Amino acid sequence: MSEESTTLDQEEIHDVLRNERRRELISFLTRHDGYATIQELSEHIAALESGTEPPPRNVRQSVYVSLHQTHLPKLEALGVVDYDTDSKDVRLRDRATQIEGYMRPANGDGRPELYAGLGALGALLTIAATLVDVDGGLAALPVFIVIILVASYQAWGR
Repeated sequence: MSEESTTLDQEEIHDVLRNERRRELISFLTRHDGYATIQELSEHIAALESGTEPPPRNVRQSVYVSLHQTHLPKLEALGVVDYDTDSKDVRLRDRATQIEGYMRPANGDGRPELYAGLGALGALLTIAATLVDVDGGLAALPVFIVIILVASYQAWGR
């Protein structure tokens, strides 16, 4: 990437997004006015990964080291963040908005509620068809049940 380039190419964006810690780091900074310390970032990410608040010291330390040695230098080299290794401050740069656009769900991101409703309607129609002796009605029932389960997980299980 040339010094004059103001945009990240697709490969660089996907490389950033490939790692959950980098995604969460950018999300956290975005929610906190573009600024945090590495301590705050490591505490937050470690809590997410461990599922406990406060996170265990070893998890927090592991996250801190990976942010300091790997993720923040990579993001800084791409011009996504500024990382001051002395003060341990991290700030989002303008290029981060290019990545944030990929992290936001698109409008109508599959509309899982709609699919759950359609699956439920299909299941009810299948049961109704079976009750009035329409052949093959029950054969389609498992398909509709799977649709309902997948859509419900997407809608409410995240």
